[in-house]
Amino acid sequence: MLNHIKQFANYKTPFYWYDMGLLQETLQVVKNESEKYGFQVHYAIKANANEPILNMIQSFGFGADCVSGNEIQAAIDSNFSPEKIVFAGVGKSDDEILLGLDNSIFCFNVESIPELQVINELASKVGTKAQVALRINPNVNASTHHYITTGLEENKFGINMWEMEAVLSRLETSDSINLIGLHFHIGSQITDLQSFKSLCVRINEIQQWFYSREIIVDHINVGGGLGINYSSPDKELIPDFASYFKLFNDFLETRPKQKVHFELGRAIVGQCGSLISKVLYIKKGVQTNFAIIDAGMTELIRPALYQSVHKIQNLSSNLIEQKYDVVGPICESSDSFGKSLMLPETKRGDLIAVRSAGAYGEVMSSQYNLRTKAMAYYSGTPNKSK
Repeated sequence: MLNHIKQFANYKTPFYWYDMGLLQETLQVVKNESEKYGFQVHYAIKANANEPILNMIQSFGFGADCVSGNEIQAAIDSNFSPEKIVFAGVGKSDDEILLGLDNSIFCFNVESIPELQVINELASKVGTKAQVALRINPNVNASTHHYITTGLEENKFGINMWEMEAVLSRLETSDSINLIGLHFHIGSQITDLQSFKSLCVRINEIQQWFYSREIIVDHINVGGGLGINYSSPDKELIPDFASYFKLFNDFLETRPKQKVHFELGRAIVGQCGSLISKVLYIKKGVQTNFAIIDAGMTELIRPALYQSVHKIQNLSSNLIEQKYDVVGPICESSDSFGKSLMLPETKRGDLIAVRSAGAYGEVMSSQYNLRTKAMAYYSGTPNKSK
């Protein structure tokens, strides 16, 4: 990144910087490791919907995991095959469902009995059959932040096993529904692979429950959730996909001809992006100084929302380190990127990089305080994004 500092000076801060070479390398690793076992990978568009990034991911032949109608449209616009598009989400609107039906997407991940009924009615009206997977709540603890845990009975996501008999009864009367799979997702930013082992064990039990009722689906979707190294990104620019996929191959008991699907987002794009900002002021504090930068929670909300930690680097200084609270300009006390951080002596005009911002950075940005939307730039090309 330091190699680009002269180029950074030409851009108005704050902006997102994407290392497309790293993204390409990451995608190749994902492709190589998943293909060892015949696994199918769908990119979770909610992590980053930047157009050049979508185009590169699509070029590797991956599918798309969407959670809104606009994400389905973005996938189609980026030439993702509809036959590889899955649509999840606890609150799909009628228009979004119809968009999926009109484009003959691969699968709807259904999260409730009422949703199953609505999809059946809409598919019947347009004279087609909807392929669905039941998103089942496995009640597996992902050992992650409670805001991004999705697989417990207390969460809003998925269908609980105690509802499953009623679901099967509804399916028997749903002539415009074709059950093709089971879907699971236990959470996000999971760094302990044992959580995925626990998921495999639970899926095996649930598969046996269906098998005892003479139901074998063609597809098992295990979701995503693999985390990245936020505190030391340079030590692990590419997550350990080899161990991740091998674990599922070793512990997931599939039936003959069943295909296993993954929905990876953050693990693919997280490390390729950084938020580049400029120091506006150094303000003296009681126990620490404040480095006030021109990026804020409007450009990267994760620290305010999840109390997440991102590595922060001063790209302009190599002086003796001092202690700083790195904060943004937004009129909220939560607009802080880190407290009591040791950084090289920092002054007005220094360039600051907030690392690992490729996932849930640009895509979650807002114009709160009527902020100007930050632009995006890419390694290897001077052109800015739309």
